[in-house]
Amino acid sequence: MEFSCLQDNLSKGLANVSRAVAQRAPLPITQNVLIETEDSKIKITATNLEIAISTWISGTVSTTGSLTIPARMFTDFINSLPSGEQVEIKKVKDKAGVEIKCNSYKGRISGTDSEEFPPIPEATEDPPISVSAVSLKKSLRRVALVAATDDSRPVLMGVKVEIAENNITLAAADGFRLAVDKVETFDSPDVKSSAIVPGKTMLEVERLIDESSKENIQIAITDSSNQILFIMDNVQVVSQLIQGQFPDYEKLIPNSSTTQTYVDRKKFLESVRAASIFARDGSGIIKLVIDNGSKKISVLSNAEEIGDLENDIDADIHGEESKVAFNSRFLQDVVSALDADIIRLDTSSPSSPGVFTEKSDGDSGGSTTYRHVIMPMFVQW
Repeated sequence: MEFSCLQDNLSKGLANVSRAVAQRAPLPITQNVLIETEDSKIKITATNLEIAISTWISGTVSTTGSLTIPARMFTDFINSLPSGEQVEIKKVKDKAGVEIKCNSYKGRISGTDSEEFPPIPEATEDPPISVSAVSLKKSLRRVALVAATDDSRPVLMGVKVEIAENNITLAAADGFRLAVDKVETFDSPDVKSSAIVPGKTMLEVERLIDESSKENIQIAITDSSNQILFIMDNVQVVSQLIQGQFPDYEKLIPNSSTTQTYVDRKKFLESVRAASIFARDGSGIIKLVIDNGSKKISVLSNAEEIGDLENDIDADIHGEESKVAFNSRFLQDVVSALDADIIRLDTSSPSSPGVFTEKSDGDSGGSTTYRHVIMPMFVQW
């Protein structure tokens, strides 16, 4: 194996796969990256046995071959080399290792034969689903952050993926909040499938999608091998699925409310961020008082024995006066995730969940594509 490529390309490729490198693992080789040369491409792969990320970078291949190299040392050394320069990498004869040259730098790193690296699936017998990369990134940004991070209920650590009727529905919940969104599919076969994908995987896919990308991403769920596959232009992600029964999230979304509030998202977000400063030194709670008479939302927070904050925001309010309190981080997360100029909040009582949606253009109601439900905090009013 012998090849050369730009330092920038190699550094970016290693960054793409870095999150899949095992930090502490019973299988030491998963702390390595697999380097393979094929035609004029260099393939870099990392896996922690739960998720595998492969990426391809351009370069000049003199001799084909493969080898695994300790990820941390290799990445740190490549990142230390001068940007814009050519890096030459050559497998050491009769030894598992590589020689790395760049300008006056000459490094040697020992490796392990590629045969010991876990096999990475590259194809599936199931027809793939095609979806806009930008649309998927937006949806993942809104949903994946809700997935639970503790393992008390493993199914809640995942994102439910349902493929049907020319769209993909994504849902995540952690017991305190729920987010649901839909993404349209293109040129896809009539496939109905569902799976629970680890939240960490979905966050990685969101990270790997370029914000300005115009490509489509191919998605395939392989029931036989309990895996999901995401195929991008130069990156492939394969992940194990979570087994179990995901909650019936539609039943968790209130289908009616006594108060419907429309508010400017930017002003509301500014107020929530300011209130969060006081909330973090208190109980982490932000109170909302929605007054139909004054047509205002009062945003209140309190830092015990330190200070408090109150800010009034103009709003278009329909229905009864309402009071509700939310976890400050959850409230900031949902308002940050929304994109519309005007957002809608549906409430009923201090003990009822709040439902956040986006107001559609020319629609007096809220958009049902993205729905975010937050359970209330119980406080003294």
